[in-house]
Amino acid sequence: MRRRRTVGGHTHEFPTLVELMAKATPARSGDVLAGCAAESAAERVAAQTVLADLPLATFLDEQVVGYDEDDVTRLVLDTHERAAFSPIASLTVGEFRDRLLAWAAAGDEAAISGLARGLTPEMVAATAKLMRNADLVAVGRRTRVVTGLRSTLGLAGRLASRLQPNHPTDDPLGVTAAIVDGLLSGCGDAVIGVNPATDSPARTIALLELVDEIIDRYAIPTQSCVLAHVTTTLRALEAGAPVDLVFQSVAGTQEANRGFGVTLDLLAEARAGALELGRGTVGSNVTYFETGQGSALSADAHRGVGGRPVDQQTLEARAYAVARHFAPLLVNTVVGFIGPEYLYDGKQVIRAGLEDHFCGKLLGLPMGVDVCYTNHAEVDGDDTDSLMLLLGAAGATFLIAVPGADDVMLHYQSLSFSDVLTARSVLGLRPAPEFEAWLARMDLLDDAGRVRELSADAPAARALLAAASA
Repeated sequence: MRRRRTVGGHTHEFPTLVELMAKATPARSGDVLAGCAAESAAERVAAQTVLADLPLATFLDEQVVGYDEDDVTRLVLDTHERAAFSPIASLTVGEFRDRLLAWAAAGDEAAISGLARGLTPEMVAATAKLMRNADLVAVGRRTRVVTGLRSTLGLAGRLASRLQPNHPTDDPLGVTAAIVDGLLSGCGDAVIGVNPATDSPARTIALLELVDEIIDRYAIPTQSCVLAHVTTTLRALEAGAPVDLVFQSVAGTQEANRGFGVTLDLLAEARAGALELGRGTVGSNVTYFETGQGSALSADAHRGVGGRPVDQQTLEARAYAVARHFAPLLVNTVVGFIGPEYLYDGKQVIRAGLEDHFCGKLLGLPMGVDVCYTNHAEVDGDDTDSLMLLLGAAGATFLIAVPGADDVMLHYQSLSFSDVLTARSVLGLRPAPEFEAWLARMDLLDDAGRVRELSADAPAARALLAAASA
């Protein structure tokens, strides 16, 4: 089907859905690199106008990545729930955008959240392309996704955090010191998640046991995760290690996931192994996935129907369909981690972070963001401050924080523990309820419920610091 629109006296044609979606995408360096970006603002406006008039049902009949050659496309279409789609089945993409904004303005969380299983990634990606940043915030804020293992995440008025205690040599003392630093700052309710310096099964098990001992010793209502490859986690499960969450980076095409060394069957096997351990107390969500715009392009696995390049935002949304299938506790986009080749500057990083959060939440995911950037990107701390506060306003499930905002193992900039406290304070948000109660029991909250400033001789500080010296 050929689609065209005249803007400024010039007629722009979009022969395929792949090209229409790409040309309608707000500007970003990754799409320029892939050769699929709009060549002018006029072409982008023309594509967005055509996209607004496209029936949502089109995405059930016309694919961006072919059904026969891609298991992600098959997963999306084979599990699509027509009943959940029925309330919006007659709408165009533009009408769906308007309906979402009306529901958001009315505070109708049930209407928005109930659509998740009826939406495809391409539907929500298309809708995001028609929205301003404030629109993405407004709808994201009213989309409720609640999950749990040993803490409950995604409740209204809450902002959780992943405590990321990475160390360049996986030194136990260094990892423990970072954990203590984060806990004393009120962080870690989403997960204490360590990126291992190597993918050694022995090192992974040692880190799992270290974090589990701290959680157990102080009865902390949170979960641990060592972000090793899923095959390494399977070996840890076979060895009887205390695995709370199965982690894996995932992407939006079968070929990109193959590049990560994963298949849907492998993810299912690992999830089943973690479920058998029964380590949850308030829920049974045992998977954790990371994604990022540009991951498929960086693996040269970004092509769709007819070999045409698919824009990176649409492929990112498709990764969320993979994650959704495995009922995750957590999903986050590492929004600026891949580099300026994919998101060039602060404006593009902020836009991508809000898009990713919006798309993930609409698809039913407990969506968080690593508000981050590499040191060769045109991004700075003011940009990450802006995105952090916008995501907090948008109802993000969690943010990632590292000591001093500088990850000394992965060599990139993220948020600090104090940044999370700032977001909670400015926006009136609180930690996960079980973790908040633990902070109170540890005398880490003042009378107003804020994390108190502690001296090293305070009882809670002494107890936790003892762990770092043990």
